Amino acid sequence: MAIITLTTDLGDKDIYQAALKGSIYKLLPTVNIVDITNNVAAFNVQQAAFILKNSFYYFPDDTVHLIGIDTVYNTQTRYLAVRYKNHYFVGADNGIFSLMFDQDPEEIVEINIMQDLKFLHFPLADIFVKAACHLANGGTLAQIGLPVTSVENKMNLHPVIEKNLIKGAVIYIDSFQNVITNVTKEFFNRVQQGRRFVLYFKRNETINQLSWHYNEVPEGEKLCLFGISDHLEIAINKGNASGLLGLNLGDSVIIDFQ
Repeated sequence: MAIITLTTDLGDKDIYQAALKGSIYKLLPTVNIVDITNNVAAFNVQQAAFILKNSFYYFPDDTVHLIGIDTVYNTQTRYLAVRYKNHYFVGADNGIFSLMFDQDPEEIVEINIMQDLKFLHFPLADIFVKAACHLANGGTLAQIGLPVTSVENKMNLHPVIEKNLIKGAVIYIDSFQNVITNVTKEFFNRVQQGRRFVLYFKRNETINQLSWHYNEVPEGEKLCLFGISDHLEIAINKGNASGLLGLNLGDSVIIDFQ
């Protein structure tokens, strides 16, 4: 069965999500719609990119991922359909593709589907849906757009190395209030080289060992580990790390290797 996933900032209190899903089912009644999330903060391209980058590869090849973030029409923004690692992505060229992809996509087209005037203020339920259903139904990118060679570039905030330190930052806070940094497992291991470390963050808090699981420490105690995204997380076992530790998006973390 064909799969279309949704990653949007539409929420679940208005008509927009229903209009989007209904439009998909009208064109492709047999499709399986999967919500990755419809609760991205409004227009937050970075948040959407982090979620989709770390979840799309769990789906089968040829899944179509419809991205509904900052899609309102303007003359400067292109609508793109992209093939990357045997998956399809449909979204606005607002920087999200550069934030999600670690290498060049296999194919990119600028969608040239004519918009229905009744959807003038909601191209997500028209142009994006038509493109996504076309691809989910086995169509090709060449049939819905013209080839392009680049996407709008936005830079992720990368950790930096200074002598025996990694200086990183908080890039995501999940629904459990676990604090996720931009330090990946690969980057950490490459710099650590077996050395002991101390992780410093807000309020002079420290952690000096990695955990494998959240429950390796007593309830209410802080820990750090590499979670499902392979990024270093600061957490509290069955607690609210962001609130209790005062950690917010953009806050700095420092890893000092001994």
